[in-house]
Amino acid sequence: MDRRTGAEKEEVTRMRREFNVIPPELRLALPLLVISLTLGMVGIGFAAREEPLVWLAAITLALVGVLIVWSVRRRHVVLDGDQLIVAAGLNTARVRTADLDIAAARVVNLGDNAALKPGLKTFGTSMPGYHAGHFRLRNRSRAFVLLTDRTKVLALPERNGRTLLLSLERPQALLDALKTMAEASGRR
Repeated sequence: MDRRTGAEKEEVTRMRREFNVIPPELRLALPLLVISLTLGMVGIGFAAREEPLVWLAAITLALVGVLIVWSVRRRHVVLDGDQLIVAAGLNTARVRTADLDIAAARVVNLGDNAALKPGLKTFGTSMPGYHAGHFRLRNRSRAFVLLTDRTKVLALPERNGRTLLLSLERPQALLDALKTMAEASGRR
């Protein structure tokens, strides 16, 4: 029997907890970024020999590089009250915990579950070792993903048919917190 007062129950639902995302393994992506930026600068250098204002494109290229680095570094998962907030690059998903199908949630290895692998990127970032944003999965369902490691992925289905795929250091901790919140709200 739950002996907490109404204020204590409110405190449980208003808690803010952050869950650590596994840092991305970018051994392949960083060299591609450096090569792309270098080739872009070389191209701008050749073009600037005939038109000096082309150097302004170098500023744009540098800004694109900064945007890519910022986007990869912006990744966090926060359970704030009754909302799950997932920041993944340029995208942010805010989902009410009541809209999650917690009973169907599970921790998976995407190597063993091909249907949940990201397929078509609809709006997001995709590079070796890092996928963030809105995708269609191989099973053609919609998903919001923050994938940095495919071996420990929390698959959180939403009641509207979309799935959240999150690479967390401790995926079971988020799942347990969501179950605790569901139980607490069910007791009211």
